[in-house]
Amino acid sequence: MKNTQAAEILPDNIKRDSKVSKILITQSRPTDEKSPFFTMAGKYNIHIDFSAFIKIDFLDYKEFRKQKIEILDHSAIILTSRNAVDHFFKLCSEAKLEMPPEMKYFCVSEQTANYLQKYITIRKRKIFTGEKTASDLFEILKKHKAEKFLFPCSNIRNDELPVFLRSNEFTFTEAVIYKTVSSNVTNLDIHSYDLLAFFSPSGVTSLLENFPEYVQKDTRIAAFGPTTSRAVKEAGLILDIEAPIPNAPSMAGAIEVYLKKIEN
Repeated sequence: MKNTQAAEILPDNIKRDSKVSKILITQSRPTDEKSPFFTMAGKYNIHIDFSAFIKIDFLDYKEFRKQKIEILDHSAIILTSRNAVDHFFKLCSEAKLEMPPEMKYFCVSEQTANYLQKYITIRKRKIFTGEKTASDLFEILKKHKAEKFLFPCSNIRNDELPVFLRSNEFTFTEAVIYKTVSSNVTNLDIHSYDLLAFFSPSGVTSLLENFPEYVQKDTRIAAFGPTTSRAVKEAGLILDIEAPIPNAPSMAGAIEVYLKKIEN
């Protein structure tokens, strides 16, 4: 969604280094009170609010059946997040399907692989694990090209994995099992914040759906990851903080680097 108004507010008199007193993190409030966001708020005397700009809607089995996908026709499952794990096994439960012992699981990270134990006995299953991102799985997948892969995903997902599977002529099926949709955050006084932090392109979409007349002015925007950064720019908004950076792998770290910079 292109925000044409934002592109019109780039004059030289717009200050982008003024003090940051109030930040909106477009995710739910961390449950860990030791979160670096809370530490940063105290250290810099900044007020930080949290509000999830997107939510996940589960596709029930009745909706899923419209895709005409037979889960047990596949011999391997690619899982890229905890959401994918939860929604996949919830779907299987609704369909009264039990995963056969020989089913193979390809997980994007060790964290995702370990999360599988919530639903299956890990030591008895064939599980293959990447380092952190979908691309880390590519070499592992190439060693199992004979499998019939099922890729459970959201209606909004990164193209990297499907493009790889398609270009390397894998047999695979994409199965949308949950939807990423915008939350209603119109109750927020969006213009009261000096900095907005986004973690996905969907969060940027939610901003413009909730506030279609939004004009950025001197509000700073932070984005985590290249696809989110691209979404900010494509919306005609100014990107001030692009995370991660070499010396700050987290959003909180990247924002703190920026705060130190404008203080000097």
